[in-house]
Amino acid sequence: MPRTPSPAQAGRIRSSLKAYRLFAYVTGVFLLILVVEMAFKYGPLIWQEYGYELELGGTQGFLAFVPSDSITAVNLSVAIQIAHGYCYVGYLITDFILVQRMGWRITRFLVIALGGVVPGLSFFMEARVTREVDASLESLTPKEGAAA
Repeated sequence: MPRTPSPAQAGRIRSSLKAYRLFAYVTGVFLLILVVEMAFKYGPLIWQEYGYELELGGTQGFLAFVPSDSITAVNLSVAIQIAHGYCYVGYLITDFILVQRMGWRITRFLVIALGGVVPGLSFFMEARVTREVDASLESLTPKEGAAA
């Protein structure tokens, strides 16, 4: 049975929620960018012999999709993949901390973790988790004017 957080933990839970929300948005945005990049990289393989990668500062211009075998400058596709990976690790850490502070089950952590690998899901999970945490925190704090 999940435990209920104590009122003394409310500040720590709020700070954990802020960090989780930040990583949920950043991870979600990078995942959407990664999906578009992967579509350019692997989509053309269906009808051609090579895919495209995003190149920064190459001979085709400042920012261009070029064939994978002709990268001459910074391969921005790899940078996007690496950035999403690091953001996802931060997302997992903040997810785990929030789940622990809220006293939720580990299966809840796993469901929330899917938000970083299913495109667009992190935005929905963030909204749902924020609603539930806010409702839980509101039930912990005494109401103004309530009898003691």
